[in-house]
Amino acid sequence: MDNTFSSYKIDDRSLIPFIKREIHNLAIQLGFTPHRAAETDIIVAELTSNLIKFAKGGELLYRAHLIGEQSAIEIYCLDNGPGFENAARIMNDGYSTSNTLGHGLGSIKRLSNDFQIYSIKNWGCVQYVRICEKVDMCLPTFKNELKYSTIAVNYPGEKVCGDGYHIKNLKNGFQIFVGDGLGHGEHAYEAVQAGLKAFRQTTELQPSEILRDIHTKTKKTRGLVATIVTVDYKADVWNICGIGNINTRIYNGLENKTYTPYNGILGHNIPRTLNNTVVPYKKHQIIIMHSDGLRTRWSLNDMTGIFKQSPGIIAASLLKENIRGNDDATILVAKII
Repeated sequence: MDNTFSSYKIDDRSLIPFIKREIHNLAIQLGFTPHRAAETDIIVAELTSNLIKFAKGGELLYRAHLIGEQSAIEIYCLDNGPGFENAARIMNDGYSTSNTLGHGLGSIKRLSNDFQIYSIKNWGCVQYVRICEKVDMCLPTFKNELKYSTIAVNYPGEKVCGDGYHIKNLKNGFQIFVGDGLGHGEHAYEAVQAGLKAFRQTTELQPSEILRDIHTKTKKTRGLVATIVTVDYKADVWNICGIGNINTRIYNGLENKTYTPYNGILGHNIPRTLNNTVVPYKKHQIIIMHSDGLRTRWSLNDMTGIFKQSPGIIAASLLKENIRGNDDATILVAKII
C-alpha cells in the first residue's frame, strides 16, 4: 500500500463512472466483499455528485490504507463552493438544501466507518470518509500521546512521490521525519526513500545527529531536504532540527511559532554546526509540518472552529487553500492528546 493519495479534479459528471469503477476495483483488490464494494460505490457516487451539484466541482483524493489489521479506503473531498454553517444538521436524513429527499449525506454516514465534514460559509467544504473492509468500526491506532494524519500527493502526472514521512515510536517518546527529494519524479523518490531508510535504521536520538547520519547515507542520491522532530517524555521537550525548506510550526492554543531550518541539501552539503531547537512539550499542542508543495503564508486562526477538528481535517483544509500544484506536496498534522 502506498502512503500517497491519488487525486482527481471533478468538474463534469462524465468523470463519476470512471472514479467509481477505479475505487470499486481497489476495494475488491483489498478483499472487500462484493456487498461492501457496492456500498463503497454508493458512497463515492454521493460524494462526487454532491461536488458537481452543490460546489460546481472540486477535488477527490483517495488511497488504500492499513488500519490495525484491516484494509481501508480513505477519501477526502475538497471544494470551494458556497459552504454551510451547520455540518451536524446536514448529515441527518431528511435535511436538504435543494428540495430533494435529503438522504445523501445520511447514507454516507451510515455506510462508512468514519465521516467528517468541516465547512465555512463562502469558503467551501472538506469531507473525510473512511471505508473499511468490515462494517464494524476500524479506528486508527495512535501510539503514545500523538494523534496524527498525513496527506501526500504526487506532482501532477507523476507515478511516484518525491516526498516522504515516517513516525518512529520509542519507549520514552517519538521521532518524526518529513523529507522532500530534490525536484520530483523517480530520482526525487529514490532520494527520499534512501533518507527514510536511514531514518528508520538510525540509533541516534538527537535530530541534529540523525540528520548527519542521513546525510552520510544519501550521498549517492540526488539529495533531499528534511526536518526531524523528536519528543522526550521525561524531559517534556521537543527537539527540532531541519535542513532545507520543510515548514514546521507548533501551535499552543491560538499562538504559534515557525521553526526555521538550516540551509543545505542532505547528501550534498550541510552546515558544519547543527543545533537543535528545544521547545517545551505540552498537552493539546498541534504540530504541522509540510513540504514546499504548499505555500507557507497561512494561519489556522483564519479558519473558524478548525482547532476542534481532527488532524486529517486540519491537514486537508490547509492543503485545499495552499497547495501550489507545481511539486509533490505532503502535510503532516499531529495533536498531543
